[in-house]
Amino acid sequence: MQTESAEQPPVIDLVDPELYAKGDPFVQWRWLRAHQPVYWHEPTQYPGFWVLTRYDDIRAAYRDAAAFSSAQGILLRPESHGADPGGGRTLALTDAPRHRQLRGLVDGWFSLRSARAMEEDVQSVVRQVVDDALERGTCDFVTDVAARLPLYVICKMMGIPGADWEKLFTLTSDAFGAGDPLTRRLAHLDILGYFEALQADKAKNPADDLVSVLATASVDGERLSPDDVILNCDNLLVGGSENTRIATAGGMLAFLRRPDQWQLLSDSPELLPSAVEEVLRWTSTATHIMRTATRAVEIRGRRIAAGDRVTFWLPSANRDESVFEDPDRFDIRRQPNRHLALGFGEHFCVGSVLARVEMRLLYGELLSRSIRVTLEDEPTLLSSIVVNGPERLPVRMTAV
Repeated sequence: MQTESAEQPPVIDLVDPELYAKGDPFVQWRWLRAHQPVYWHEPTQYPGFWVLTRYDDIRAAYRDAAAFSSAQGILLRPESHGADPGGGRTLALTDAPRHRQLRGLVDGWFSLRSARAMEEDVQSVVRQVVDDALERGTCDFVTDVAARLPLYVICKMMGIPGADWEKLFTLTSDAFGAGDPLTRRLAHLDILGYFEALQADKAKNPADDLVSVLATASVDGERLSPDDVILNCDNLLVGGSENTRIATAGGMLAFLRRPDQWQLLSDSPELLPSAVEEVLRWTSTATHIMRTATRAVEIRGRRIAAGDRVTFWLPSANRDESVFEDPDRFDIRRQPNRHLALGFGEHFCVGSVLARVEMRLLYGELLSRSIRVTLEDEPTLLSSIVVNGPERLPVRMTAV
């Protein structure tokens, strides 16, 4: 990759997965922020799209949900993959008023009051996950710690029987890992098949859980179709586990590489809330979010046509020099910290409160029990344009 400068810009290729696994995407984002903050990315295996890299532009576009639609997909997809089957049907892939109606069905489950009521259950899961990791001694912090906590919690909220949690853990690991594409596809089909059976059971025998809420819900006087329930269950499972897993592991990696920050947190545990916010900013695990322009829009003199795809590069926004002082420094004391890691506006992450609780309790457990975490080997980063962070984080965990 060419070095960054105004005279010799870097080669801009944001759809190369290896850039995130082995390269440095911040070189490209930094140059774009400075020189072409609204950039047209030529078609590759993906259709052409606009790139927004500055905080203020992305925040304004998030706010204008009428001009920037989610219903046609929120992630870049190769031309050969066609449209996202969840378009216009799931919580993440709908616009108002449908989005607000679907969100209204589940919002109460993810409120601050609900999260506080669940803290004891979450703490119990945290202890079990940490105990199991300590028993192993050496483990993959991504798979054995960071992945299990949010998945077990969302499974409990969805009413998935405890006996099936390990099955869902294996399926989600296969479906959303970096393995063979056929293996990923088959595992995802198995997840959808699992929810097909579960939603049918919950429709007949509803209980106090999220799947029952969706399986018995009506919007505009019509029951959600079984397919819509299944797709929304899949949406909640992924949304409730994937990004929290990567952010938690990415935060641990940041602490391992900056032991002074972990020591500061150990000495001042009251900094846990601000530490979690800095982890979210620093990791910014959703690499990009896509919208489709519903009408012609002008941003910084560039005309975006109706129907154009517009992408928000969140890690870039959260390192914007015009918003964050010394943005390339990991600082758990950072205030203010109005990052966009969890989105903004109408599509602000529904599980944001719960994600913060999970991360706070996990890091708090490690600190309160004086558990030492040390790197056993170099981490492996995800080869993906969708989410970024550790794929593997080999560590040794010992109780001091």
